[in-house]
Amino acid sequence: MKKKTIIRMIPVITIVVFAAAGSVIAFRGMQNMQETGSGYEAEAAYETETAYSTEGAAGTVTWNGKTYRYNDHLSNYLFLGVDKEELAETETGNLDAGQTDAVFLLSWDRVEETMTVISIPRDTMTPFNYYGTEGQDLGRVKGHLNLAFAYGDGKHESCRLTAQAVSELFYGLPIDRYCAVSLEALPEVMKEIGSVTVTVPNNSLENKYPEYKEETEVTVDSGNVEPFIRYRDITVSQSALARLERQEVFLEAFMVKADEKFLEDPGFVTRTYESLKPYMVTNAGADEFAKFMECLAVKGTPVHWTVPGTGTEGKVYDEYHVDEDALYEKIIEAFYIEEV
Repeated sequence: MKKKTIIRMIPVITIVVFAAAGSVIAFRGMQNMQETGSGYEAEAAYETETAYSTEGAAGTVTWNGKTYRYNDHLSNYLFLGVDKEELAETETGNLDAGQTDAVFLLSWDRVEETMTVISIPRDTMTPFNYYGTEGQDLGRVKGHLNLAFAYGDGKHESCRLTAQAVSELFYGLPIDRYCAVSLEALPEVMKEIGSVTVTVPNNSLENKYPEYKEETEVTVDSGNVEPFIRYRDITVSQSALARLERQEVFLEAFMVKADEKFLEDPGFVTRTYESLKPYMVTNAGADEFAKFMECLAVKGTPVHWTVPGTGTEGKVYDEYHVDEDALYEKIIEAFYIEEV
């Protein structure tokens, strides 16, 4: 199925803290990709029918014999959790900017005041730009999505490179806003939120943390939030997907608690935004976060789904291969309206 061009994209304080989840992973695989392309489908001139844009425009697509137009009431935002203690500026191509171990796309319907949150597995295989150690553009490579950030400057360029990769994964969907946070943000924001209660969804933590046995109800606060949503056993295949399940149950509980905090005191958003500043790179302001919270207060927990696909063992690391037909169907449902 050919990729069809889709249209339009742009952060919620409830996802910002969650996006900081991640695990520190060695960069040998990235260095191999940079030097030899080993383990990846390297393409020096990777061609695509879609283009990244921050403008966005109305458009239509034909699918299964029907015509759909893009819902131009939507604004879409990208949230990234980076496996670095600090988002420090670096040189493009050095591969030390960090990896995005949590990637979420949030779509907000400004008219209906509804939201959709989409989880994107970190090991999703998709095209992105990569660079040499002197910053030279080496063209395109099909590799792990979480590495796109690493090739940038650790700041806005890294965010833009990841946004470009996600845009292409979603058939040309532009991204106007992004927000990346580092690991140190987790306990800081939990100090503001207090604690949340979750049910552990799987046994991925049990060997290292016996108290987190599957189906156990636990309280997550500033003292244990990092291991709960960050830890994974890199020796276990698809441990990133198991971790994503934990992140998702935490996200749901966190959003409910953040909504309660906002209703009690709208100043909660501004205080949290300010506490995040030292650990965050974003092109969005506190006012945009406040709009999200107002929407959540009215409509409650948003619709949530994960990019459909299959986890496999790759040549070097785990890989997640997208079911493109299934993803395209979800995109039509989430971003388009049938023309009658």
